[in-house]
Amino acid sequence: MDETVTLSPAIDILAPGEQTIPLVFASPHSGSAYPPEFLREAALGPDSLRLSEDVFVDRIFAPVVERGAPLLRALFPRALLDPNREPYELDPAMFEEELPDFVNTASPRVAHGLGTIPRVVCAGRSIYARKLSFAEAERRIQTFYHPYHRALAALVENTRARFGYCVLVDCHSMPSSTGPLGANAQSSRIDIAVGDCFGISCASALTAAVEAVFRALGYRVERNIPYAGGFTTRHYGQPGTGVHAVQIEINRRLYLNESTREPLPGMEELKAAVAPLIDAVIAVPEQELCAS
Repeated sequence: MDETVTLSPAIDILAPGEQTIPLVFASPHSGSAYPPEFLREAALGPDSLRLSEDVFVDRIFAPVVERGAPLLRALFPRALLDPNREPYELDPAMFEEELPDFVNTASPRVAHGLGTIPRVVCAGRSIYARKLSFAEAERRIQTFYHPYHRALAALVENTRARFGYCVLVDCHSMPSSTGPLGANAQSSRIDIAVGDCFGISCASALTAAVEAVFRALGYRVERNIPYAGGFTTRHYGQPGTGVHAVQIEINRRLYLNESTREPLPGMEELKAAVAPLIDAVIAVPEQELCAS
Protein backbone atom coordinates (compact mmCIF):
# COMPACT_ATOMS: atom_id res chain seq x y z
CA MET A 1 0.00 0.00 0.00
CA ASP A 2 1.40 3.38 -0.94
CA GLU A 3 1.69 6.19 1.57
CA THR A 4 1.83 9.93 1.09
CA VAL A 5 3.93 11.47 3.81
CA THR A 6 3.26 15.15 4.30
CA LEU A 7 4.78 17.51 6.82
CA SER A 8 6.18 20.89 5.90
CA PRO A 9 8.51 22.11 7.09
CA ALA A 10 10.32 19.07 8.45
CA ILE A 11 12.72 21.05 10.62
CA ASP A 12 13.06 24.29 12.50
CA ILE A 13 16.19 26.27 13.30
CA LEU A 14 16.04 28.57 16.30
CA ALA A 15 18.81 31.03 15.52
CA PRO A 16 20.17 34.10 17.26
CA GLY A 17 20.34 37.39 15.39
CA GLU A 18 24.06 36.73 15.16
CA GLN A 19 25.90 33.57 16.11
CA THR A 20 28.54 34.63 18.62
CA ILE A 21 29.85 31.31 19.95
CA PRO A 22 31.23 28.21 18.15
CA LEU A 23 28.48 25.88 19.34
CA VAL A 24 25.60 24.16 17.52
CA PHE A 25 22.82 22.35 19.35
CA ALA A 26 20.52 19.72 17.83
CA SER A 27 17.39 17.96 19.07
CA PRO A 28 16.57 15.13 16.65
CA HIS A 29 13.88 13.38 18.70
CA SER A 30 11.67 16.10 20.18
CA GLY A 31 9.39 16.38 17.14
CA SER A 32 5.69 15.78 17.72
CA ALA A 33 4.01 16.66 14.40
CA TYR A 34 2.47 13.36 13.24
CA PRO A 35 1.29 13.25 9.62
CA PRO A 36 -2.40 12.22 9.59
CA GLU A 37 -1.75 9.47 7.03
CA PHE A 38 0.91 7.96 9.30
CA LEU A 39 -1.49 7.92 12.24
CA ARG A 40 -4.13 6.22 10.08
CA GLU A 41 -1.73 3.49 9.05
CA ALA A 42 -0.07 2.91 12.43
CA ALA A 43 -1.11 -0.03 14.58
CA LEU A 44 -0.54 2.08 17.70
CA GLY A 45 -2.40 5.09 18.95
CA PRO A 46 -0.79 8.51 19.46
CA ASP A 47 -0.11 7.95 23.16
CA SER A 48 1.94 4.83 22.43
CA LEU A 49 3.74 6.39 19.48
CA ARG A 50 4.79 9.31 21.65
CA LEU A 51 6.78 7.00 23.93
CA SER A 52 9.68 7.46 21.52
CA GLU A 53 9.73 11.25 21.79
CA ASP A 54 12.39 13.20 23.67
CA VAL A 55 9.62 15.31 25.12
CA PHE A 56 10.54 18.96 25.80
CA VAL A 57 14.25 18.49 25.10
CA ASP A 58 14.08 21.31 22.56
CA ARG A 59 12.58 23.54 25.25
CA ILE A 60 15.25 22.63 27.78
CA PHE A 61 18.01 23.69 25.40
CA ALA A 62 16.18 26.67 23.87
CA PRO A 63 18.12 29.15 26.08
CA VAL A 64 21.21 28.50 23.94
CA VAL A 65 19.75 30.86 21.35
CA GLU A 66 19.92 33.81 23.76
CA ARG A 67 23.59 32.96 24.32
CA GLY A 68 24.36 33.13 20.61
CA ALA A 69 24.12 29.51 19.39
CA PRO A 70 21.64 27.96 16.93
CA LEU A 71 19.36 25.06 17.85
CA LEU A 72 18.18 22.68 15.13
CA ARG A 73 15.10 20.64 15.96
CA ALA A 74 13.24 18.00 14.01
CA LEU A 75 9.51 18.64 13.83
CA PHE A 76 8.70 15.12 12.65
CA PRO A 77 8.46 12.35 15.26
CA ARG A 78 11.07 9.67 15.85
CA ALA A 79 8.42 6.96 15.35
CA LEU A 80 8.13 8.10 11.72
CA LEU A 81 11.84 8.44 11.03
CA ASP A 82 14.96 8.60 13.18
CA PRO A 83 17.58 11.09 11.92
CA ASN A 84 20.10 9.80 14.49
CA ARG A 85 20.77 6.79 12.27
CA GLU A 86 22.52 6.12 9.00
CA PRO A 87 20.28 7.16 6.09
CA TYR A 88 19.49 3.53 5.19
CA GLU A 89 19.59 1.51 8.40
CA LEU A 90 16.55 -0.67 7.78
CA ASP A 91 15.03 -3.92 9.02
CA PRO A 92 14.37 -6.23 6.04
CA ALA A 93 11.55 -7.95 7.94
CA MET A 94 9.56 -4.72 7.76
CA PHE A 95 9.44 -4.55 3.98
CA GLU A 96 7.47 -6.21 1.20
CA GLU A 97 10.41 -6.60 -1.15
CA GLU A 98 14.10 -7.35 -0.91
CA LEU A 99 16.08 -4.27 0.06
CA PRO A 100 18.92 -2.85 -2.09
CA ASP A 101 22.46 -3.97 -1.32
CA PHE A 102 23.46 -0.55 0.01
CA VAL A 103 21.02 -0.80 2.93
CA ASN A 104 22.56 -1.60 6.33
CA THR A 105 20.38 -4.42 7.63
CA ALA A 106 22.77 -5.78 10.26
CA SER A 107 23.32 -2.98 12.76
CA PRO A 108 22.46 -3.40 16.47
CA ARG A 109 19.87 -0.64 16.08
CA VAL A 110 18.09 -2.60 13.36
CA ALA A 111 18.20 -5.75 15.49
CA HIS A 112 16.34 -3.90 18.24
CA GLY A 113 13.75 -2.48 15.84
CA LEU A 114 15.18 1.04 16.05
CA GLY A 115 16.53 1.70 12.57
CA THR A 116 16.04 4.75 10.37
CA ILE A 117 12.43 3.67 9.95
CA PRO A 118 11.71 2.25 13.42
CA ARG A 119 9.82 -1.00 13.78
CA VAL A 120 8.93 -0.43 17.44
CA VAL A 121 8.56 2.43 19.87
CA CYS A 122 10.98 2.47 22.77
CA ALA A 123 8.71 0.27 24.90
CA GLY A 124 9.04 -2.51 22.31
CA ARG A 125 5.54 -2.19 20.82
CA SER A 126 5.27 -2.75 17.07
CA ILE A 127 4.34 0.34 15.12
CA TYR A 128 2.96 -1.41 12.03
CA ALA A 129 0.42 -4.12 11.35
CA ARG A 130 1.58 -4.46 7.74
CA LYS A 131 4.79 -4.52 5.76
CA LEU A 132 6.03 -1.35 4.13
CA SER A 133 7.30 -0.77 0.64
CA PHE A 134 10.86 0.40 0.14
CA ALA A 135 9.37 3.35 -1.76
CA GLU A 136 7.76 4.49 1.49
CA ALA A 137 11.10 4.39 3.29
CA GLU A 138 12.78 6.24 0.42
CA ARG A 139 10.11 8.93 0.46
CA ARG A 140 10.51 9.51 4.19
CA ILE A 141 14.29 9.63 3.90
CA GLN A 142 14.09 12.22 1.14
CA THR A 143 11.38 14.24 2.92
CA PHE A 144 12.71 14.23 6.48
CA TYR A 145 16.15 12.71 6.87
CA HIS A 146 18.05 14.60 4.20
CA PRO A 147 16.61 18.06 5.02
CA TYR A 148 17.57 17.54 8.66
CA HIS A 149 21.15 16.56 7.89
CA ARG A 150 21.61 19.16 5.18
CA ALA A 151 20.67 21.80 7.74
CA LEU A 152 22.88 20.30 10.44
CA ALA A 153 25.88 19.94 8.13
CA ALA A 154 25.51 23.56 7.04
CA LEU A 155 25.32 24.81 10.63
CA VAL A 156 28.41 22.82 11.58
CA GLU A 157 30.45 23.87 8.54
CA ASN A 158 29.47 27.54 8.80
CA THR A 159 30.42 27.53 12.48
CA ARG A 160 33.77 25.91 11.82
CA ALA A 161 34.51 28.35 9.00
CA ARG A 162 33.69 31.35 11.16
CA PHE A 163 35.30 30.37 14.46
CA GLY A 164 37.97 27.85 13.46
CA TYR A 165 36.19 24.98 15.20
CA CYS A 166 32.68 23.78 16.05
CA VAL A 167 31.24 21.98 19.07
CA LEU A 168 28.04 20.09 18.23
CA VAL A 169 25.88 19.16 21.21
CA ASP A 170 23.34 16.45 20.35
CA CYS A 171 20.49 16.69 22.85
CA HIS A 172 18.42 13.73 24.02
CA SER A 173 16.41 12.29 26.88
CA MET A 174 16.24 8.71 28.12
CA PRO A 175 13.36 6.89 29.80
CA SER A 176 13.80 6.20 33.48
CA SER A 177 12.92 2.53 33.00
CA THR A 178 15.09 -0.04 31.26
CA GLY A 179 15.25 -0.06 27.49
CA PRO A 180 17.04 -1.46 24.43
CA LEU A 181 20.50 -0.87 23.06
CA GLY A 182 22.44 -1.33 26.26
CA ALA A 183 20.18 0.43 28.74
CA ASN A 184 19.85 -1.55 31.94
CA ALA A 185 18.81 -1.21 35.55
CA GLN A 186 21.79 1.05 36.18
CA SER A 187 20.45 3.63 33.75
CA SER A 188 17.54 4.41 36.09
CA ARG A 189 20.09 5.67 38.62
CA ILE A 190 21.87 7.93 36.10
CA ASP A 191 20.71 11.52 35.74
CA ILE A 192 22.89 12.61 32.83
CA ALA A 193 24.75 10.43 30.34
CA VAL A 194 27.50 12.16 28.38
CA GLY A 195 28.51 10.33 25.20
CA ASP A 196 31.69 10.86 23.22
CA CYS A 197 31.81 7.50 21.42
CA PHE A 198 34.44 6.32 23.89
CA GLY A 199 36.72 9.26 23.27
CA ILE A 200 36.48 9.36 19.49
CA SER A 201 33.99 12.13 18.73
CA CYS A 202 35.45 15.03 20.73
CA ALA A 203 38.41 16.21 22.75
CA SER A 204 38.62 14.64 26.19
CA ALA A 205 38.80 18.10 27.77
CA LEU A 206 35.39 18.89 26.28
CA THR A 207 33.78 15.73 27.63
CA ALA A 208 35.26 16.39 31.06
CA ALA A 209 34.01 19.98 31.04
CA VAL A 210 30.43 18.91 30.23
CA GLU A 211 30.48 16.26 32.94
CA ALA A 212 31.88 18.68 35.51
CA VAL A 213 29.04 21.15 34.97
CA PHE A 214 26.30 18.63 35.66
CA ARG A 215 28.14 17.08 38.61
CA ALA A 216 28.61 20.51 40.18
CA LEU A 217 24.84 20.98 39.95
CA GLY A 218 24.25 17.75 41.86
CA TYR A 219 23.37 15.40 39.01
CA ARG A 220 24.64 11.83 38.81
CA VAL A 221 26.67 11.65 35.63
CA GLU A 222 28.12 8.74 33.66
CA ARG A 223 30.24 8.73 30.52
CA ASN A 224 29.09 6.53 27.61
CA ILE A 225 26.64 4.63 29.87
CA PRO A 226 24.04 3.61 28.82
CA TYR A 227 24.49 5.50 25.54
CA ALA A 228 27.84 6.40 23.98
CA GLY A 229 26.50 8.42 21.04
CA GLY A 230 24.50 7.71 17.92
CA PHE A 231 25.03 8.35 14.23
CA THR A 232 25.13 12.12 14.65
CA THR A 233 27.91 12.01 17.24
CA ARG A 234 29.96 9.47 15.28
CA HIS A 235 29.44 11.06 11.87
CA TYR A 236 30.00 14.73 12.70
CA GLY A 237 32.50 14.31 15.52
CA GLN A 238 35.86 14.59 13.74
CA PRO A 239 38.20 16.31 16.21
CA GLY A 240 41.09 16.26 13.75
CA THR A 241 39.11 18.59 11.49
CA GLY A 242 38.03 20.90 14.29
CA VAL A 243 34.52 19.47 14.70
CA HIS A 244 33.69 17.99 18.09
CA ALA A 245 30.42 16.24 18.87
CA VAL A 246 29.11 15.26 22.29
CA GLN A 247 25.78 13.65 23.14
CA ILE A 248 23.83 14.58 26.26
CA GLU A 249 21.10 12.26 27.53
CA ILE A 250 18.82 13.52 30.32
CA ASN A 251 16.86 11.09 32.46
CA ARG A 252 13.21 12.03 31.89
CA ARG A 253 12.25 11.54 35.50
CA LEU A 254 14.22 14.72 36.28
CA TYR A 255 11.81 16.96 34.42
CA LEU A 256 8.80 14.99 33.17
CA ASN A 257 5.82 13.01 34.41
CA GLU A 258 6.40 10.15 31.97
CA SER A 259 2.77 8.98 32.19
CA THR A 260 1.09 12.31 31.49
CA ARG A 261 3.99 14.08 29.70
CA GLU A 262 3.49 17.06 32.00
CA PRO A 263 6.64 19.04 32.87
CA LEU A 264 7.97 18.92 36.42
CA PRO A 265 9.79 21.72 38.29
CA GLY A 266 13.08 20.05 37.43
CA MET A 267 12.65 21.24 33.86
CA GLU A 268 13.43 24.81 34.90
CA GLU A 269 16.51 23.62 36.77
CA LEU A 270 17.78 21.91 33.63
CA LYS A 271 17.11 25.01 31.54
CA ALA A 272 19.14 26.99 34.05
CA ALA A 273 22.02 24.54 33.58
CA VAL A 274 22.39 25.62 29.95
CA ALA A 275 24.25 28.82 30.84
CA PRO A 276 27.02 27.16 32.88
CA LEU A 277 27.21 24.42 30.26
CA ILE A 278 27.96 26.95 27.54
CA ASP A 279 30.43 28.78 29.79
CA ALA A 280 32.28 25.52 30.47
CA VAL A 281 32.52 24.59 26.79
CA ILE A 282 33.72 28.05 25.81
CA ALA A 283 36.33 27.88 28.56
CA VAL A 284 37.99 24.81 27.00
CA PRO A 285 41.24 26.12 25.46
CA GLU A 286 40.95 26.68 21.72
CA GLN A 287 44.14 24.71 21.07
CA GLU A 288 42.28 21.66 22.37
CA LEU A 289 39.50 22.14 19.84
CA CYS A 290 40.95 23.63 16.65
CA ALA A 291 41.96 21.36 13.79
CA SER A 292 45.22 19.56 14.35
